[in-house]
Amino acid sequence: MNNLAKSPATAAAGVASPATVVAAKPQVKRDSTLEVMVASMVGTAIEFYDNYCYSIAAASYFGLIFFTDVAKSDPVLATLLAFVTFAVSFLARPFGSLLFGHFGDRLGRKKTLVAALMLMGTATFCVGLLPGYDVLGPAAVVLLCVCRACQGLGLAGEWSGAALVATENAPADKRALFGSFPNLGAPIGFFCAYGVNLLLDTLLPADAMVAWGWRIPFLLSCLLVIVGLVVRMRMSETPVYQKAAAEHRTTKTPLRDLAHHWRRLVLGTCTMSITYTLFYVLGTWSLSYGVSTLGFSQQQYLGMQMISVFFFAGFILVGCLTADKRGRKPVLVVGNVCTVLFALVAPMLLAAHSVLSVMVFLCVGFACMGAIFGPCGSYLPELFPAKVRYSGAGLSYNLAAITGGAFAPTIASALVMNFGIQSLGWYLGGMALIALLALAFFRESKDVDFEQ
Repeated sequence: MNNLAKSPATAAAGVASPATVVAAKPQVKRDSTLEVMVASMVGTAIEFYDNYCYSIAAASYFGLIFFTDVAKSDPVLATLLAFVTFAVSFLARPFGSLLFGHFGDRLGRKKTLVAALMLMGTATFCVGLLPGYDVLGPAAVVLLCVCRACQGLGLAGEWSGAALVATENAPADKRALFGSFPNLGAPIGFFCAYGVNLLLDTLLPADAMVAWGWRIPFLLSCLLVIVGLVVRMRMSETPVYQKAAAEHRTTKTPLRDLAHHWRRLVLGTCTMSITYTLFYVLGTWSLSYGVSTLGFSQQQYLGMQMISVFFFAGFILVGCLTADKRGRKPVLVVGNVCTVLFALVAPMLLAAHSVLSVMVFLCVGFACMGAIFGPCGSYLPELFPAKVRYSGAGLSYNLAAITGGAFAPTIASALVMNFGIQSLGWYLGGMALIALLALAFFRESKDVDFEQ
């Protein structure tokens, strides 16, 4: 008699056959790799497009438009005040992480990502409609800060959800590579934002850009948001979350459960902060410095930044492929050591009007940043269990936005103004050393069980 055959008595006792067991397993729908790539990349590209457009406008136009009275007597101070409004988004981000992280861990990744994208896109579009100081007075600055805060809330829910869409769909040995998908949205957004602004600067005179041209990049973002929403509405919930929900391993109180992992939050924040510092020193502060101090035109410096972004994208892939092969921690250590060395020579590269030295500054800086930034799409989610992963990865990422990026242009401007260009190296090197200190306590996460 076949050992697998079951008697009527056994069946009546409720012993399931192997076929029944297989049928009882939850059916997990998976999107294709291309669908995962597009769904995780598109929102981050829009996020960084929005942020870059704002950073360019803050460096170039917002001092005149929203701080008109100050700009008449002290243009540098007006630019510094515009950079402060730039920081408002970052200050709002932890609250966005708590909000969207709660719903992302409780209700799923897909619904939360759609809501985050809609909030982010609406706020960016509204920036393009705002009247300036000449029309509304101080109320214009208040409304600008409100829009910027709403941007921050949406941005906070965007990256962490996109990283989970990528990594929770990835094979175990390719999580860092899949985690590069949302991060590759950063150079795409950078290229689009700087490309649009470069085109406008080339076609429009300076007075037209101040009067109305600066609004066009913000208004164009609505087209990108529509594309992003279509892609996001079509995607499936991630397999890891589907499995956790089917096995009743999700939580109704993700933020309370996340409190047990506060040490991981601290390590993730400290490790991530240097990427934001590099990002906004290279992309925002250096644009203002290159035009106002080194004597480049806006078009020249934007063109150099657009070339350097290819180094950014290339080293995101290099960092992630190496992280899958060698581990996350070795890549991060090497990337931060290279950043310390870069910090030693960066001031010398910005000492004079030289296309070659500025290109070396931008390309090497973005290469260092890409190598560090790429693996964060895998190592931050890997720090946390599935039931609090959206909250934990998002809060680490967005707290780092405050500690590393929120005031980076303002700090760099103030340091250089008071202590000279060599102080820029102290700033970059100090942030990289903080990351290396955090990495000393960092456990390799390459082989963690990602479904738990």
